[in-house]
Amino acid sequence: MGSLRIPSGGLVYLDANCIIYRVERVEPYLSKLLPVFEAATAGSIGLVTSQISLLECLVEPVRRNDRELEDKFRAVLLGSREIRTVAVMTDVLERAVRIRADHGLKSPDAIHAASAMESNVGAFYTNDPSFKRVGGLPVEVLKEALE
Repeated sequence: MGSLRIPSGGLVYLDANCIIYRVERVEPYLSKLLPVFEAATAGSIGLVTSQISLLECLVEPVRRNDRELEDKFRAVLLGSREIRTVAVMTDVLERAVRIRADHGLKSPDAIHAASAMESNVGAFYTNDPSFKRVGGLPVEVLKEALE
Protein backbone atom coordinates (compact mmCIF):
# COMPACT_ATOMS: atom_id res chain seq x y z
CA MET A 1 0.00 0.00 0.00
CA GLY A 2 1.19 3.48 -0.84
CA SER A 3 0.91 6.64 1.15
CA LEU A 4 0.00 10.23 0.52
CA ARG A 5 2.74 12.76 0.04
CA ILE A 6 2.49 15.28 2.85
CA PRO A 7 4.41 18.51 2.29
CA SER A 8 6.82 19.51 5.04
CA GLY A 9 5.05 22.85 5.40
CA GLY A 10 2.64 25.22 3.73
CA LEU A 11 -0.93 24.53 2.73
CA VAL A 12 -2.75 21.37 1.70
CA TYR A 13 -6.07 21.52 -0.15
CA LEU A 14 -8.90 19.12 0.70
CA ASP A 15 -11.46 18.31 -1.96
CA ALA A 16 -14.98 17.93 -0.54
CA ASN A 17 -14.76 14.14 -0.65
CA CYS A 18 -11.87 14.25 1.85
CA ILE A 19 -13.98 16.27 4.26
CA ILE A 20 -16.83 13.79 3.87
CA TYR A 21 -14.44 10.92 4.65
CA ARG A 22 -13.29 12.77 7.78
CA VAL A 23 -16.69 13.75 9.14
CA GLU A 24 -18.46 10.50 8.22
CA ARG A 25 -15.40 8.38 9.12
CA VAL A 26 -15.32 6.56 5.76
CA GLU A 27 -12.71 3.82 5.57
CA PRO A 28 -10.22 3.05 4.14
CA TYR A 29 -9.84 6.72 3.17
CA LEU A 30 -10.01 8.10 6.69
CA SER A 31 -6.96 6.03 7.66
CA LYS A 32 -5.04 7.45 4.70
CA LEU A 33 -5.98 11.00 5.70
CA LEU A 34 -5.26 10.71 9.43
CA PRO A 35 -1.54 11.60 9.08
CA VAL A 36 -2.59 14.73 7.18
CA PHE A 37 -4.98 15.81 9.93
CA GLU A 38 -2.35 15.00 12.56
CA ALA A 39 0.20 17.17 10.73
CA ALA A 40 -2.33 20.00 10.64
CA THR A 41 -3.11 19.62 14.35
CA ALA A 42 0.63 19.72 15.08
CA GLY A 43 0.91 22.93 13.05
CA SER A 44 3.21 21.43 10.39
CA ILE A 45 0.77 22.22 7.58
CA GLY A 46 -2.40 24.21 7.06
CA LEU A 47 -5.56 22.74 5.55
CA VAL A 48 -7.77 24.69 3.17
CA THR A 49 -10.84 24.04 1.08
CA SER A 50 -13.25 26.15 -0.93
CA GLN A 51 -16.62 27.44 0.17
CA ILE A 52 -18.03 25.17 -2.53
CA SER A 53 -17.27 22.27 -0.17
CA LEU A 54 -20.05 23.50 2.08
CA LEU A 55 -22.53 22.99 -0.75
CA GLU A 56 -21.12 19.60 -1.71
CA CYS A 57 -20.90 18.26 1.84
CA LEU A 58 -24.35 19.39 2.99
CA VAL A 59 -26.48 18.08 0.13
CA GLU A 60 -26.92 14.52 1.44
CA PRO A 61 -27.47 15.43 5.11
CA VAL A 62 -30.08 18.01 4.06
CA ARG A 63 -31.72 15.53 1.69
CA ARG A 64 -31.92 12.98 4.54
CA ASN A 65 -32.95 15.64 7.07
CA ASP A 66 -29.95 14.64 9.21
CA ARG A 67 -29.44 17.79 11.27
CA GLU A 68 -26.73 16.24 13.43
CA LEU A 69 -24.59 15.50 10.38
CA GLU A 70 -25.33 18.96 8.96
CA ASP A 71 -24.06 20.48 12.20
CA LYS A 72 -20.88 18.38 12.07
CA PHE A 73 -20.09 19.54 8.55
CA ARG A 74 -20.80 23.16 9.42
CA ALA A 75 -18.57 22.91 12.48
CA VAL A 76 -15.67 21.52 10.43
CA LEU A 77 -16.10 23.91 7.50
CA LEU A 78 -17.12 27.08 9.29
CA GLY A 79 -15.80 26.84 12.83
CA SER A 80 -12.76 24.61 12.78
CA ARG A 81 -9.19 25.52 13.60
CA GLU A 82 -8.23 22.47 11.54
CA ILE A 83 -9.57 23.57 8.13
CA ARG A 84 -9.75 27.08 6.70
CA THR A 85 -12.52 27.63 4.15
CA VAL A 86 -11.47 30.08 1.44
CA ALA A 87 -13.93 32.39 -0.27
CA VAL A 88 -14.95 31.97 -3.88
CA MET A 89 -13.97 35.40 -5.18
CA THR A 90 -13.79 36.80 -8.71
CA ASP A 91 -10.11 35.84 -9.15
CA VAL A 92 -10.95 32.22 -8.30
CA LEU A 93 -13.91 32.21 -10.69
CA GLU A 94 -11.83 33.72 -13.50
CA ARG A 95 -9.22 31.01 -13.04
CA ALA A 96 -11.95 28.35 -12.80
CA VAL A 97 -13.33 29.47 -16.17
CA ARG A 98 -9.94 28.88 -17.77
CA ILE A 99 -9.52 25.49 -16.04
CA ARG A 100 -13.00 24.38 -17.11
CA ALA A 101 -12.42 25.52 -20.69
CA ASP A 102 -8.93 24.00 -20.97
CA HIS A 103 -9.39 20.75 -19.02
CA GLY A 104 -13.10 19.96 -19.16
CA LEU A 105 -13.68 19.77 -15.42
CA LYS A 106 -17.18 20.32 -14.08
CA SER A 107 -17.75 23.78 -12.62
CA PRO A 108 -17.48 22.75 -8.93
CA ASP A 109 -14.25 20.87 -9.65
CA ALA A 110 -12.84 23.79 -11.62
CA ILE A 111 -13.60 26.02 -8.61
CA HIS A 112 -11.80 23.56 -6.32
CA ALA A 113 -8.76 23.50 -8.60
CA ALA A 114 -8.73 27.29 -8.97
CA SER A 115 -9.12 27.78 -5.21
CA ALA A 116 -6.17 25.48 -4.59
CA MET A 117 -4.01 27.22 -7.16
CA GLU A 118 -4.92 30.68 -5.86
CA SER A 119 -4.00 29.46 -2.36
CA ASN A 120 -0.63 28.18 -3.65
CA VAL A 121 -0.99 24.77 -2.03
CA GLY A 122 1.75 22.16 -1.82
CA ALA A 123 -0.68 19.24 -2.24
CA PHE A 124 -4.26 18.73 -3.40
CA TYR A 125 -6.00 15.70 -1.90
CA THR A 126 -8.94 14.17 -3.73
CA ASN A 127 -10.36 10.87 -4.85
CA ASP A 128 -11.03 12.16 -8.35
CA PRO A 129 -8.19 11.49 -10.82
CA SER A 130 -9.63 13.98 -13.35
CA PHE A 131 -7.86 16.74 -11.39
CA LYS A 132 -4.56 15.34 -12.74
CA ARG A 133 -5.41 16.97 -16.07
CA VAL A 134 -4.77 20.38 -14.53
CA GLY A 135 -1.09 21.22 -15.00
CA GLY A 136 0.58 22.74 -11.97
CA LEU A 137 -1.93 21.27 -9.52
CA PRO A 138 -0.06 18.92 -7.10
CA VAL A 139 -2.73 16.19 -7.03
CA GLU A 140 -2.69 13.26 -4.62
CA VAL A 141 -5.46 10.70 -5.33
CA LEU A 142 -6.47 8.72 -2.26
CA LYS A 143 -7.51 5.52 -4.03
CA GLU A 144 -4.12 5.43 -5.77
CA ALA A 145 -2.44 5.58 -2.35
CA LEU A 146 -4.34 2.41 -1.45
CA GLU A 147 -2.81 0.44 -4.32
